[in-house]
Amino acid sequence: MKTEVPGPRSRELMKELNGIQNAEAVHFFCNYEESRGNYLVDVDGNRMLDLYSQISSIPIGYSHPSLIKLLQQPQNLSTFVNRPALGILPPENFAEKLRESLLTVAPKGMSQVVTMSCGSCSNENAFKTIFMWYRNKERGRDSVTKEELETCMINQPPGCPDYSMLSFMGGFHGRTMGCLATTHSKAIHKLDIPSLDWPIAPFPKLKYPLDEFVKENEQEEARCLEEMVAGIIVEPIQSEGGDNHASDDFFRKLRNIARKHGCGFLVDEVQTGGGCTGKFWAHEHWGLDDPADVLSFSKKMMTGGFFHKEEFRPNAPYRIFNTWLGDPSKNLLLAEVINVIRREDLLSNATHAGKVLLAGLLDLQNRYPHLISRARGRGTFCSFDNPNDAIRNKLIVLARNKGVVLGGSGDRSIRFRPTLVFRDHHAHLFLNIFSDILADFK
Repeated sequence: MKTEVPGPRSRELMKELNGIQNAEAVHFFCNYEESRGNYLVDVDGNRMLDLYSQISSIPIGYSHPSLIKLLQQPQNLSTFVNRPALGILPPENFAEKLRESLLTVAPKGMSQVVTMSCGSCSNENAFKTIFMWYRNKERGRDSVTKEELETCMINQPPGCPDYSMLSFMGGFHGRTMGCLATTHSKAIHKLDIPSLDWPIAPFPKLKYPLDEFVKENEQEEARCLEEMVAGIIVEPIQSEGGDNHASDDFFRKLRNIARKHGCGFLVDEVQTGGGCTGKFWAHEHWGLDDPADVLSFSKKMMTGGFFHKEEFRPNAPYRIFNTWLGDPSKNLLLAEVINVIRREDLLSNATHAGKVLLAGLLDLQNRYPHLISRARGRGTFCSFDNPNDAIRNKLIVLARNKGVVLGGSGDRSIRFRPTLVFRDHHAHLFLNIFSDILADFK
């Protein structure tokens, strides 16, 4: 570490950017050319162990040689230079590249995939897919009526039916209008924005470690399941809302409720997907042969998008559509990321390194119970609570100035979102630094 963070050059750039847009959320400016693996370098020359990885979106570390090599190959140049409108003018190899990338990790029962540019537009279009499927199911063999065609143009039923997606308190599914109706993590995300009056269910507030509070947690989950009424979107771990976990059995019961009521079941794996929990998709921990109807992804997957069952396929062109529909260059990168994950056995690494990290967090919790509680995690997808947000935010700043980048979650949690190349020795390095911070904390 050469300066405090943000350092003088970062502060200078913050002032410059703030004259162009509201840049108050910026932590510091980065030198990505010098960043490698798990280490992020800022513009003041500080080299930091990054356990936040661009809000959980760097899969195999900064400047990975395999990805750089991909960019240097002449046959890939056109893919990066010429971004097509994929819905109408895809490149010759588009289907082939989807088979080499996304379809190699397709969830059980889902043979269809649509790419998008971000997590919000992935969920937004997944909602539309479910609503169209549901309406076609109701309509049966009947044709679309003249009244439906006319009323949809003025936002009225029956053309715009009064459907809803049920979501959970504490969930985060994006910041676009439909997604925001299902997002309930922080008020600042939603303030001043008109919304849809869709139902909200409570998410279980469990006690940790889960295996020590089985009976209490079963009662809490049963309470939440009682309120299920309609189509459902859920995260396997509520990621922005405070790293809230539920048992695998909770999700199995939730899946059964959706099936029983004939609702579409959408699993949002934007933050949990890509291997950080020790399985490629976090829902695989549930052990279901039919885990979902639709699954959304982004972040570590390099591209946004969603998988779905064939029965959810739109019945006409232009119904799920936008100009880009993702970016073929991202599929190219993803195919290589998946190769690296398999070649280096990074799912096993996430499991092992996660155990080291969580064991260390539980040890710190025992030593500093006035500062750390509810340490929890699956793979490297770990977190703990602080007494309040002021202490949480202070610890994040202290860690940053000691060379560790952490992220906040919910009201008072610190979350860990390292890359898949985060190893045991990185966990030990963090734990040693953070132990000293806690020992000196005032």
